[in-house]
Amino acid sequence: MPHPGSPVSGPAASHPAANGHAHGHPGGHPGGHPGKSGDPRPVVSDFDFSQSPWIVIWETTRACDLACKHCRAEAIPQRNPDELSTAEAKKLLEDVRRFGRVLFVFTGGDALKRDDIFELTEHGAKLGLRMAMTPTVSPRVTPETLRRLKQAGLARISVSIDGSTPEIHDAIRGVPGCWEWAVRIMREAREAGLTTQVNTTVSNWNLGDFDNLYRLMTTFGMVFWEVFFLVPTGRARPEDVPTSEQWEAVFNRMYDLSKEAPFDIKATAAPQYRRVVVQRQVAERRAGDREDAPDELTAGLDFSLKDGVGRAKGVNDGDGFMFISHVGEIYPSGFLPLSAGNVRTGDLVETYRTSPLFLELRNRELLKGKCSVCEYRPICGGSRARAFGVTGDPLESEPYCAHVPVKYRKMVERGEAEPVEEYFRKRDRRLRELPVVGR
Repeated sequence: MPHPGSPVSGPAASHPAANGHAHGHPGGHPGGHPGKSGDPRPVVSDFDFSQSPWIVIWETTRACDLACKHCRAEAIPQRNPDELSTAEAKKLLEDVRRFGRVLFVFTGGDALKRDDIFELTEHGAKLGLRMAMTPTVSPRVTPETLRRLKQAGLARISVSIDGSTPEIHDAIRGVPGCWEWAVRIMREAREAGLTTQVNTTVSNWNLGDFDNLYRLMTTFGMVFWEVFFLVPTGRARPEDVPTSEQWEAVFNRMYDLSKEAPFDIKATAAPQYRRVVVQRQVAERRAGDREDAPDELTAGLDFSLKDGVGRAKGVNDGDGFMFISHVGEIYPSGFLPLSAGNVRTGDLVETYRTSPLFLELRNRELLKGKCSVCEYRPICGGSRARAFGVTGDPLESEPYCAHVPVKYRKMVERGEAEPVEEYFRKRDRRLRELPVVGR
C-alpha cells in the first residue's frame, strides 16, 4: 500500500504521513514553484503551526490489494464497514478547511476502493483545499481514472516506488508486476495533466539501490521525490531499519543530489536531515564555496526562509501535521498511533490546537535524552514517531540519529548522563517486553 505522506507537501513533514506506506505525502507545491504567477499556494508564513497544520492526511480505507513489508496500516483486503461515510468525510473536509487552505491528502490502503472518492475530491477542491492523493499502485489506476481525478480538482498524485528494478520493488510490495504498474501510472498521470511525485521508503531491503533509484527518478519528468525513512510500526520491524550511520550516508548523498536534481528532494520521518543540510552548508561557507548563510529549509526541504517563514523549523509529528484514520481517529501522524480523539465525537480543530498530546509534541522543551540538549533541536526535534516505535515514549530521544550533541558528550564525561548506546538499550521497548527466563 502507499504511504501516509503528502503528494503536495509543504514544510518538511514527518510523517507521516509515509513508511509503510500507506503512501507518502505528495510533497512540494501543487501550483508549481514559489514565485510563479497564478500560484494558488498560501505562503508558509500564513501558517502558525500551533493553530493550523500545514498538511492533513486522511486514511480513506485500509483495504488494499498489496502486501507491503513495511505497511504502516497493516492493510486488509476488504473495507471496514465502520469507515467514515460519505457525509462524514465531507464534514471532515469542511472542518479541515477551518484551518485555512491546507494541503489535504487521500491515502490508505487504496483510496480508489472508495466509490465516492471522485465526489470527495471535488468537494474538497471546491472548498479551497489543496487536494492530493497517494493511490495504491494497481490496475485500478487507469488513464480514465486519472482524467476523472484531474477533472474533480486533484492537484497531484504520488506513486510509491521502492526499487530501481521490478525484482527489488515487487519483493517489497508483495505483488508481482506492481513496478511496471507504477512506471505506467507516472507516464499516464502526466498525460492526464496531473503533476507527479514519487515516494520511496529507505530500508534494509533497498539501501544499496539509492543511486540507481535516483537515476530512475530522472526519467519521469516529475516535480518531487519524497524519501521516507522507515519507522518501525505496523508491519515494519526494527531490524528492517538501517543504522543511523547508514542513514547519515544517505542524507549526505541526498544533499549532493539536491544540487543537480531536476526535481525537489525531501526527507520524511527524518528531521535530522535538516541538521545535515546545515552542517554541509556551514562547511561550504567556511571553504568559500557558499556565499549565503546556512538555511536548513532549502536544498529540497520544501521551502525557504526567504518565503517569509517566521520560524526556523519544519513540520514534525503533531507539529504542522495531522492524520485521520479510516474510522476517524485523530493522530499526530500515520506513524505515531496515539489517538487524541475522534472526528465523530470531538472537534477536529480544537483537538489539534488544545489536546495534551498535540501540545506536548509541539513543545520541544519536553524532549528527553540527547535531543533535549541538542543544538539542532529548534530545526529538527527528531522523529517523534520513531522515538515512540522504539521506546514507547513519543518524547524520547531520536534513536536513529548519528549526531551526539557537544553538551551531551560533556554530560556523559561528567557522569551526568548515560552513553548513547547504553541509554537506548535501557529504553528499547522490545528488551523490556521480553519474557524473563528461569523465574
